Amino acid sequence: MKVIKRDGNIVDFDRSKIVIALQKANHAVDPEQRITDEQMEEIVSYIESRHRQRYLVEDIQDIVEKKLMELDKYDLAKAYIIYRYTRALVRKANTTDESILTLIKNSNKDVMEENSNKNAVMAATQRDLIAGEVSKDITKRLLLPENISKAHEEGVLHFHDADYFIQPIFNCCLINIGDMLDNGTVMNGKLIESPKSFQVACTIVTQIIASVASSQYGGQSVDIRHLGKYLRYTKNKFRKKIAEAAGGQLSEEMLEKLTMERLQDELRSGVQTIQYQINTLMTTNGQSPFVTLFLYLEEGDEYIEENAMIIEEILRQRLQGIKNEVGVYVTPAFPKLIYVLDENNCLKGGKYDYITELAVKCSAKRLYPDYISAKKMRENYQGNVFSCMGCRSFLSPWKDENGEYKFEGRFNQGVVSINLPQMGIIAKGDENVFWHLMDERLKLCYEALMCRHNALKGIRSDTSPVHWQYGAIARLKKGEVIDPLLEGGYSTLSLGYIGLYEVTKLMKGVSHTDPVGTDFALRVMKRLRAATDQWKKETGLGFALYGTPAESLCYRFARIDKERFGSIPDVTDKGYYTNSYHVDVREHIDAFSKFTFESQFQDISSGGAISYVEIPNMRHNLTALEDVVRFIYDNIQYAEFNTKSDYCQVCGYDGEIIINDDNEWECPNCGNKDHAKMNVTRRTCGYLGENFWNVGKTKEIKARVLHL
Repeated sequence: MKVIKRDGNIVDFDRSKIVIALQKANHAVDPEQRITDEQMEEIVSYIESRHRQRYLVEDIQDIVEKKLMELDKYDLAKAYIIYRYTRALVRKANTTDESILTLIKNSNKDVMEENSNKNAVMAATQRDLIAGEVSKDITKRLLLPENISKAHEEGVLHFHDADYFIQPIFNCCLINIGDMLDNGTVMNGKLIESPKSFQVACTIVTQIIASVASSQYGGQSVDIRHLGKYLRYTKNKFRKKIAEAAGGQLSEEMLEKLTMERLQDELRSGVQTIQYQINTLMTTNGQSPFVTLFLYLEEGDEYIEENAMIIEEILRQRLQGIKNEVGVYVTPAFPKLIYVLDENNCLKGGKYDYITELAVKCSAKRLYPDYISAKKMRENYQGNVFSCMGCRSFLSPWKDENGEYKFEGRFNQGVVSINLPQMGIIAKGDENVFWHLMDERLKLCYEALMCRHNALKGIRSDTSPVHWQYGAIARLKKGEVIDPLLEGGYSTLSLGYIGLYEVTKLMKGVSHTDPVGTDFALRVMKRLRAATDQWKKETGLGFALYGTPAESLCYRFARIDKERFGSIPDVTDKGYYTNSYHVDVREHIDAFSKFTFESQFQDISSGGAISYVEIPNMRHNLTALEDVVRFIYDNIQYAEFNTKSDYCQVCGYDGEIIINDDNEWECPNCGNKDHAKMNVTRRTCGYLGENFWNVGKTKEIKARVLHL
């Protein structure tokens, strides 16, 4: 039996601690109010007899108090409560020493493996992680209501990013990069004027990205369309200088040729600046900026030809990769890329199909870009096409005072996710019990999300000038509160969910791909969506249903439920829950059927939804990949490709990394066993952090994943 302490650590059940506490309480009361050693033994034995795999320490203490009351030992119960309170005061004085010291000694695996984008060994990163441990501790003990903290510890819900909750910062955003480039911005008290060339614009964009990332904890997205005009500025400048130098002696054809040659050099340098700056900068969060580039060739855009050139160069450089410390080209983790499919580039004879063909090659080798269908997105978002935020959550359509839709310059206040399978386990197939649990737990989720909202109320623009005063989000005055940007749907509050497949299996005995299961799964999704819609109506806040990528949460919920309820076939026994509405990876389903099935959930989960398919040997399957891309455009809003894509950074070997007889990852070409010098991807459930790769039926090999 395990006990979850208040600091989140899990320890073995120790009966002596209960006995010691009762003995100390015994000595504090008159003899007639004391209990005997036999009665103490009965209380401890009762706790043990319940055969629970895990207890919260508070639950054990509640049972002890109840048993003392049943014995009519009211004074003793009071003494025990005082003992609990005294111990709680001691704990509140300091509860982070152990977690911080083990972090510094590189032995705190929970913290070190929580975020695969952070190198927890580096001193600069450790500063952020140490601050995160303090924040989580204060959040659990002081900032969150006790019922929310308890629900988080029991896996009822997950209060995301508690390691940043103590600070007045938000989750993720769409940077209003167009406003900052066109109208200038300020960083570190220095004015940065509107650029006059493409190269300078690219440099300013990376500076903005780094500054923004240092004052929020989630991802950010940048729309590349705003760079097109600066590429044209540069072209016109080059053309003028060449013409002046030639003194009118060049033909129009030669003038254009020389201009484009210089422009191509500028284009390569500018894109290289973006790629290298993003991958070499480190923010105050102890990691590279978590940034996504949005690649959209919008018809009617004045600068569409320039943007086509920029997007093509971004894809070419991503396809090539970046050299690591030993000179081998590898896939950079950032920036992430989202490529929009529209009529002009959906591989059906469009003008820019050649760029999509390049995107497909890039996906085959580097697993990016992801794809958004402009056609499906317009259907779901009132005719609009826009990027998701860095965390893959989508904003709801919102109009400004002029009746114009606005997406850039908006943000997400925070996320709380609900554990669907746990409700199915408790309900045991009884829908009345299930829907009652759903109502109760959604109320908890609402309360937790309101904690997020209320924590940001009253925050002044001075907390992050680059966000609130100098254009990334707004142009507020110094000292002005940000409250208007929290209300009216301008920003979002996201309800995430995990395990639609597992809860359907528990309640109906079949997958949610079975017609009976699909009916139930859709009812679950619609109930979640109805809750966010109702909260939005009642409060005016931008609540949204979010099919989160989940990262380690798929594993955390499954681990908690397995410890509490035991091993349940096809549910807790796998070690993970399936992300959001996704089809379980073990179901035999082709890519087209998977996208078709999952698309019906995306419009319900409008606050965030992504689907993926695994395609083997993608580098040798470009024709099949192009077929899938065409299918995406007509059938699903947001999708990505997954595959096995191993890569040894020491020797350049790009075949499958093996697992040797010592259960270690090893390059079969050069024998490299250093995980930091190889990319090993096993994307099986949508989880993008540390992964568990099953070998046969008996061994589980735990490996650090460097996400490609």
